[in-house]
Amino acid sequence: MQNIDFVITWVDGNDEEWLNKKNKFDPRSGDRLNTKARYRDWKFLKYWFRSVEQNAPWVHKVVFVTEGHLPEWLNTSCEKLLIVKHSDYIDSKYLPTFNSNVIELNFHRIQGLSDLFVNFNDDMFLNKPVSPSDFFDNQLPRDIGVFSPIVPTRHAIASIVLNNVEIINDYFSSRSILKNHSFKFFRVHYGKHLLKNFCVLPWSKVLGFYDNHIPVSYNKSTFEVIWEKEGELLQEVSSHKFRQSTDLNHWLMRYWQLCTGAFSPRATNFGQYYNLSNEFDNVLQDIRDSRHAVICLNDSDDIDNFEQSRNRLLKEFEEKYPTKSIFER
Repeated sequence: MQNIDFVITWVDGNDEEWLNKKNKFDPRSGDRLNTKARYRDWKFLKYWFRSVEQNAPWVHKVVFVTEGHLPEWLNTSCEKLLIVKHSDYIDSKYLPTFNSNVIELNFHRIQGLSDLFVNFNDDMFLNKPVSPSDFFDNQLPRDIGVFSPIVPTRHAIASIVLNNVEIINDYFSSRSILKNHSFKFFRVHYGKHLLKNFCVLPWSKVLGFYDNHIPVSYNKSTFEVIWEKEGELLQEVSSHKFRQSTDLNHWLMRYWQLCTGAFSPRATNFGQYYNLSNEFDNVLQDIRDSRHAVICLNDSDDIDNFEQSRNRLLKEFEEKYPTKSIFER
């Protein structure tokens, strides 16, 4: 098996220097695409590293992407750790950036990044032991080939997802995708989601894809191909210091892999997305029981008693991962 890296992006929302810089450039208040919940620290990061060491000891490198600040406990000399600053791979004319889309769309420029990598956010955790074949099969990213119409909701990222699909429709049709890769889109282990692929059959245009909000496996060459084809548009997005409704995000690369058949089908129950505002007890139970291999714990401005909620989750993580990892001092 070829080397596989895990890429994780992180921001220290309590860093005064970073906050001053952000406030200097931030022209908006109350923008739901750039709320405080996107930057605040749940203090889960060291448990993310512990979960990687315990559940994926085979990983080649953890590529830790940050604006420049580092946790005081991080073992910067760890051989499995590659620390990357935004300035190491993003063109200086786009910096500083507070836009996660810009940070992720330029991943292929990171020096030393393996051709095969998995994109994590810092709210996505390995929840039980996994193997390389859970993420790649003969160098093909593991993923779910399911269409799903985009459902627009106010203050969400549906507009960004729609922008991705607009580009996809310039190059592909749902009928050609299903004709060329039907055995990857019609799989029993997609469960109830398989019905969506039958529902879109009357339309030739791609209506959208099922996004289950878990870590995404990528081949670096996919980024290079799309930058070659849509470089002007991606440069425009890279100039946006904060997330905007006109952005694209890294799911464009994921969709491209699906459309070209450059993926290996994986069951939909491999991972689970949770919203911490209304699924908190389910999150705690999944951590205790390891129901899913990966979980996403999405923050929300609607969470009451943030400190109390954070402490309860930290307690669960400490009980599950009590041993210091090689990534800690």
